[in-house]
Amino acid sequence: MCDHNTNNTAADRSPDIKKLLEGLPTNWGKWGPYDEVGALNYLQEAEVLRGIASVRQGKTFTLQVQIGHPKGEPLWPGRRPSMRVNVLDKGHFLAGKTHFDGHVEYADDVIFMHLQGSTQYDALGHVWHDNKLWNGYDAMSTIGSMDKASILPIAERGIVGRAVLIDMARHRGKAVLDKGETFTHLDLLAAAKAQGIEIEKRDILIIRTGWIGSFYEREPEEFYKDFAEPGLTFSRELVEWFHQMEIPNLVTDTMANEVAVDPASGVMIPLHNALMRNLGVTFTEVALLDELASDCAADGQWKFLYTAAPLKVVGGTGAPVNPIVIK
Repeated sequence: MCDHNTNNTAADRSPDIKKLLEGLPTNWGKWGPYDEVGALNYLQEAEVLRGIASVRQGKTFTLQVQIGHPKGEPLWPGRRPSMRVNVLDKGHFLAGKTHFDGHVEYADDVIFMHLQGSTQYDALGHVWHDNKLWNGYDAMSTIGSMDKASILPIAERGIVGRAVLIDMARHRGKAVLDKGETFTHLDLLAAAKAQGIEIEKRDILIIRTGWIGSFYEREPEEFYKDFAEPGLTFSRELVEWFHQMEIPNLVTDTMANEVAVDPASGVMIPLHNALMRNLGVTFTEVALLDELASDCAADGQWKFLYTAAPLKVVGGTGAPVNPIVIK
């Protein structure tokens, strides 16, 4: 006879994110039923001016990884590297394949890449559960193109405010955190205290683990073996802290901004749901923070103006970005 208990699917036995997040705060409806930029609404004129007031030296830093780097590109497993191809260059002119009057020549190229295949912003609708996106939008709106909570409203708005860098790797005396190494908001506060900086309400929170920078120092096989990034780990207290602090934007030098599998519950990417889907916190991933962190450690200035404008991709789940920091 058949044992009907064996007919349960893996999905039936998987951890339940809905139960994990039950009772935690959401910002759905806070900025109206049609909002698509979430916690970026916290970054009004006063926050922009607060960011400008933190500029002291005029130093600038860009945080994007290079697309097409000779060493390769740090990508979430399963995503393919970018492919850039010349469609016009000196060779075409030498071969007589093209001609422009007046002896004018030029080069042109195209690229194929994942929109989240570089330093990038997630759309607020990028991750969901229970068939609901940010602000309660129906997940059916993602079919074919993101009609709601896409990257476009974020890109149209742009991101400007005061940011603080918390260097967890340096705080723990490491060049890079270990695979799967976790930290909480309490660890962030301890690192901030050690750096002599206070995380203030509505700060853009930038966290360095050294992970993305280490990609260029390792062999790919070692980097991706038993793939497990360091990062924030879920707790109800951490989610409450983000909510109370009104954090608008989380930026890290990892691909997921969190430990991908919660070590306690086994739930996949719970903070994408608890923070992005529920609170509207924008996620910026794959930032390269090593040069900025070294400079901050040298001069002791860990707060600065942060600006970012992801590409305006209609219906996109995310978009590449090259954030600029001004100290």
